[in-house]
Formats: sequence, structure tokens, C-alpha cells
Amino acid sequence: MAATSRANARGISTATASAGKAARILAIDYGRKRIGLALSDELGITAQPLLTLSRVNRRQDLRRLREICRQYGVAHILVGHPLHITGEAGEMAQEAGRFAARLKTELGIETELLDERLTTWEAEQTLAEMKSSSRRKRISVDDIAAAILLREYLDRRRTPSSRSKAETE
Repeated sequence: MAATSRANARGISTATASAGKAARILAIDYGRKRIGLALSDELGITAQPLLTLSRVNRRQDLRRLREICRQYGVAHILVGHPLHITGEAGEMAQEAGRFAARLKTELGIETELLDERLTTWEAEQTLAEMKSSSRRKRISVDDIAAAILLREYLDRRRTPSSRSKAETE
């Protein structure tokens, strides 16, 4: 309740999801210099790269993210959790965790950490495969990585678990 009140005080509408209208999910590829953003459609089917923010400072970064959430009707935020390939959390994973907690507190929007292992590698492969150099200039590895993270999340949400499949057979 306090998070909802805090969000309303900051001008972020939480009525989108509660009014039955589907709301968007924002995925964040967190970095010390840049923050890659991707956005779902309102039905939670597609993931599109949105933009890459150059980091300024904590206050400015939160202000810009608040504006984006308000503009697009974001009801859920995913923050990439950069675990080591072994699954261990290092310094960047801890920093991303603190960032996610800050977003939840400041924006009053449900925020979730998601394993982002290999999303940057996959984003680099995607960019390397793009033929059009004019389009490649507009898209950065950071927002592509955020879109990959979001796509994987949306795919998992749509796909019933193997347990559910076994129960229906």
C-alpha cells in the first residue's frame, strides 16, 4: 500500500494493471556507464529495444526512468542480474540488486532481478548479423541485451511448466 501511495505521489499510475488493462514490462540491462532499456507491448507478447540511457547520477537516472515508466504505463520492471557463468554473484550482481531495490522503493513498481547470463554475448551476435549499418547505428548492445532478457522472461511466462504438461497428458 505504501509503495502504491509513493508511486501515486510521484505521478506514476498504478491503475493500469488494476483496471484490467494490460500493462507493459520494462527490462533493464544495468551498467555503470549505460542502462539499456526494452519494453513489452501491452499484452506481454513482444519485446522491443527502447533506448540506452547514458548514466548521469543516481537522481537523474531515477528521474528519467520514472518518466519512461509514466509515459509507457510500466507495471513491472525486470533488472538483469549479471551472475558469473558459475552462477555466483559478483560485485556487479550486488550493484544491480541494490539498483533494483532502489527502483522498487523510489518508483513503487514491482521489480524483479533476472539472471542475464549470456544476454550481452547474444546481443553482440545479433548486432554482428545486422546488415544495415544505418539501423545498427541506432541500436546499442545494451538495449538489445535488455530486449533479449525481456523476451526470455515473456517466453517463460507463456510456456507452461513441464509439470503442467505432464498433468494434462
